[in-house]
Amino acid sequence: MKSSAILLSLAALASAASVRSHSAKSYDGYKVFRLDVGQDVERVNGVIDKLGLSTWMGKPKAGGKSDIVVPPSAVDAFAKEVEGLGLLAMHEDLGASIRAQEEYGVYAAGSANITWFNSYHDYNDHLQFLRDLQALYPSQSAVVTSGNSLNGRPITGIHFWGTGGKGKPAVVFHGTVHAREWISTMTVEYFAYTLLTNSGTAEVQAFLNKYDFVFFPVVNPDGFVYTQTNDRLWRKNRQTVSGSTCVGHDINRNWPYQWSVSGGASTSPCDQDFKGKAQGDSPETAALSSWLKATKASQGIKLFIDWHAYSQLFMTPYGYSCTATATKNTELQSLASGAAAAIRAVHGTSFKTGPICSTIYKATGNSVDYAQDVIGADYVFTAELRDTGNYGFVLPANQIIPSGEEAYAGVKYLLQNMK
Repeated sequence: MKSSAILLSLAALASAASVRSHSAKSYDGYKVFRLDVGQDVERVNGVIDKLGLSTWMGKPKAGGKSDIVVPPSAVDAFAKEVEGLGLLAMHEDLGASIRAQEEYGVYAAGSANITWFNSYHDYNDHLQFLRDLQALYPSQSAVVTSGNSLNGRPITGIHFWGTGGKGKPAVVFHGTVHAREWISTMTVEYFAYTLLTNSGTAEVQAFLNKYDFVFFPVVNPDGFVYTQTNDRLWRKNRQTVSGSTCVGHDINRNWPYQWSVSGGASTSPCDQDFKGKAQGDSPETAALSSWLKATKASQGIKLFIDWHAYSQLFMTPYGYSCTATATKNTELQSLASGAAAAIRAVHGTSFKTGPICSTIYKATGNSVDYAQDVIGADYVFTAELRDTGNYGFVLPANQIIPSGEEAYAGVKYLLQNMK
């Protein structure tokens, strides 16, 4: 539905909100629109600021698109302000979309099988799934933690290896750095499930005998739980800030590397990309960085990938600068392109590739730059999973398995082609 039809229906839709019967923030009647920014950056930013709206993909950029969340009370005003701009409806009723996504499948302890990926799940079930998956392969896996969150939740993952035992260079994956990116949780778990359940094949045996694998599906557990109990669209951790009523640090703007560079994160505690008061002052960042250092020292890190959503991107360092070039940049770009081609070959899903800063936006104090230059991991990437704007953060459950299948193809390409 393009702009003319949407604008005519906005006012009527504004009254469609209903009240949810529990304590979670209601998004009933909220709408999400994708706006063609063109060269009207100032105008679009002005609308967002004037109406106090939030965006899903950072600040609008010239020539790009902006995904804007509009509450029922602002629908009429938004319609008037954006008249004449290209407009596409992503969610006519965001609350209804969220409720559909929150229809969790029932998980019985001890039943770690492919049906897990038919729906999204409660946080405690994610922990149980990891324990159950590990129990199926007790001689070649272990449930591990990389420290605790602010509220004392262990940052839990699964470590697995081949017949030669553990201690080889590690392949490390992080998921759910940003709490609302639920598809990243399920995708990292899909990787672990696929590798372990296929560990008897020659192909996967070769991977497991060459590397250790350590996957953390939820590295922001406090934020993730908050998305399930209070606000589905919460992004940050749950850290309070002295002198502010706003809560949360963006733990992917808090890593202690190039943190002080301007323009890649916010210094305002109320913003989604608040960098913190000091580098590494988030407990989650401190725990994860310490774990990476210890793992690098004890066995080396062959591959590090930070999994996010959404936009369908497979990216390389750096985020802090659009001009700095990573070591082995030519090889990194070649591998990213190969991974994107492998992804596309599964379901036809296209991923763009390139350095973070020039591909999506400038991002300082991020894990990828830290893993590249401070840890010295051999290969470092970050990915933005499905989709490109049809659903955004509220990706339907029927896309979990396809997302996992295609992303695994990209990972497999890397495992087969890294030197």
